[in-house]
Amino acid sequence: MNDAFIAALATFVGCFVGVPIGLALCRMFGLYAVVEERRCHVYVLFGQVVGIITEPGLHVLPFELGLRAFVVRLLGQCHVLDMRLDQRYLRSLAVNSEEGAPMGIGIWYEMFVSDPLAFLFKNADPQGSLAASVSSSAIRCLSNMPLDHMLTSRHAMSKSVRTEVSPTSHQWGYKVGSVYVRKVHFRDLGMVRQIESKVVNRLRQVTAAIRQDGANRMSIITSAAERQAAVEFAKAGAIRPRIVGEALGKISRDPEVAAALFDAIEAQRILASQAKLVLLPESAVLLGELLAARVPVAPAARPEA
Repeated sequence: MNDAFIAALATFVGCFVGVPIGLALCRMFGLYAVVEERRCHVYVLFGQVVGIITEPGLHVLPFELGLRAFVVRLLGQCHVLDMRLDQRYLRSLAVNSEEGAPMGIGIWYEMFVSDPLAFLFKNADPQGSLAASVSSSAIRCLSNMPLDHMLTSRHAMSKSVRTEVSPTSHQWGYKVGSVYVRKVHFRDLGMVRQIESKVVNRLRQVTAAIRQDGANRMSIITSAAERQAAVEFAKAGAIRPRIVGEALGKISRDPEVAAALFDAIEAQRILASQAKLVLLPESAVLLGELLAARVPVAPAARPEA
């Protein structure tokens, strides 16, 4: 049991302590190096570049650098460069239009390291220099452009800036990818307020014109409809007596039907007049005379005080 415990402890110490320490010593003495994806290792010994490794994977340094691999990590330097695509956005670069309007332009651009030696040794701050170059190129290429062209043709503006920046960026080890003008805006708040007021007034004028045009069209449609309706009603009024006369002529051919029709019309008129009717039997002659002779009594006047 003691031997098994000692073996397990030795295995644990060897795997989790000895192996990492051994690999670190191998890397320190330059036996091997692991290059990650889109990374670049630049080895410098006594001020001279002795090797550049750009391929990802495991590399045995004596095969790549020779005998200098054993002392390059101790006496030299190993620069690890990020070769991945990077992006940056420059906000509100000050330019003036052809009309003299102060404008602000936002530019987004991509870049990546294309030459590791130029990136390391030709410029102390390549990223800052590239940003300054993009800014100055944008101001130089986009100034004094017509305002309508500046607000509408962003593709041509982006292409001109990229054409201007690309040769300079290669000198510092950078390669510029896409360059795009993302935003064009006015920098003068007073001008922005004036434009807003003009736009609002113009929208009000257009809205009022649309409403007036709609009202005019509605009045035209209404008057035309009223005129057509009046014409149709006039035609109906002119045709009605003829239709009624023809109907009465057909009815009068049969005396019984005519008498029944006129009796019904008379009863309908009496009912529509809302008059009070008193129905009496035929034999009550005296009752009818009494009702006819009855005079309504006026209400007595109230004595004055």
